Amino acid sequence: MQYTKPFLITEYDRRLVETKKRMVEQGFDLIICQDPANMNWLTGFDSWSFYTPQAVLVHTDEDAPIWFGRPMDAKAAHITTDIPPENITTFSETLIHHPTEHPYDDLATLITTRGWASDRIGVELDAHYYTARAHAHLVNGLPNARVSDSHQLVNWARLVKSEVELAYMREAGEIVSAAMNRAIAKTAPGVPEYEIIAEVYHAQVTGIHGRYGDYSSLCPLIQVGEGTSTPHLTWSENPLPQDTLVMMELGGARRHYQAPLTRTLYLGAPPPEVTKLADTIIEGVDAALDVARPGATCEEVEAVWQKILNRNGYHKKSRVGYSIGVNYPPDWGERTASLRPGDKTVLQSGMCFHFQSGVWLETLGAAVSEPFTVTEDGGVRLSDVRRELIVID
Repeated sequence: MQYTKPFLITEYDRRLVETKKRMVEQGFDLIICQDPANMNWLTGFDSWSFYTPQAVLVHTDEDAPIWFGRPMDAKAAHITTDIPPENITTFSETLIHHPTEHPYDDLATLITTRGWASDRIGVELDAHYYTARAHAHLVNGLPNARVSDSHQLVNWARLVKSEVELAYMREAGEIVSAAMNRAIAKTAPGVPEYEIIAEVYHAQVTGIHGRYGDYSSLCPLIQVGEGTSTPHLTWSENPLPQDTLVMMELGGARRHYQAPLTRTLYLGAPPPEVTKLADTIIEGVDAALDVARPGATCEEVEAVWQKILNRNGYHKKSRVGYSIGVNYPPDWGERTASLRPGDKTVLQSGMCFHFQSGVWLETLGAAVSEPFTVTEDGGVRLSDVRRELIVID
């Protein structure tokens, strides 16, 4: 089978060295990663199999990672990674959805066989697909191990992107720009919401300049009218009214590197309150990105944004941004640094964020959000869609 790996093996070697360094610093002999983004980042593994138990293991004494998963998915590990064949391991197929036994019983046996049953083991307690049942079976199967939360160890290692990763982030930004522009072009009174989203899906996968797009980690989101006062509604069969507010949050993905983007539209003549909110958001984003340079902290960037909101009579309680990069459903956030008060993470060149500028009031909301990367010149946008309240007459 012809499969083009997204990176050279030297890139994965670099990541493994960085991960082991962090493991030593944090006191782990072994980490077990079930987050599909961490599995991908460490090894290149790519398969829609994250709904079932699977993991990548990294041990400080082992030269290469170990893949552990369902037998039918082992071939995907051979195809998409450079993991040595002897390190691609499986559990018994009979353990899938077994009423009393679990695949992590076999994982505990594998760890014991390797001589690591008494090691200091880090697990991803906050990973979406690491279930309470999986954890219980692992702990019961390794009574002498010291098992504890790895506290997003690999997620934090992913925070600063390499140049080859940034190339995919820029391509993802181009894809989401194309998808948003296509959605804007389709938006008009009388058009059903689902027809707009159908155009989005086509643009997301078609990609740009012959470079296809992957599935985004979130489905396209669209809110209409009073629905704009909440951010996570999806589409319906309803046609767009003649005079209404529309907000869309879309993603572009390239080799699973994600770039989210939000725009707000008004069909008809926008009321002053909508125009004021959108203008304030745009001013705040521009000012915040200007200070998003190496050496600034996440909370300092948020403070610049919040000051402009407050000056115009608004306040946002939720964070205004979060780190992004390689990811899989159900989320495109890395679950590490956030642009919010109290986050003293120091920005470095190569970090990427979604500046989610949504402000949701009692009966309406607006957002003109931006994916960006931190540079010496400030936050550089990864997208190129007009930054304004988009009025459709």
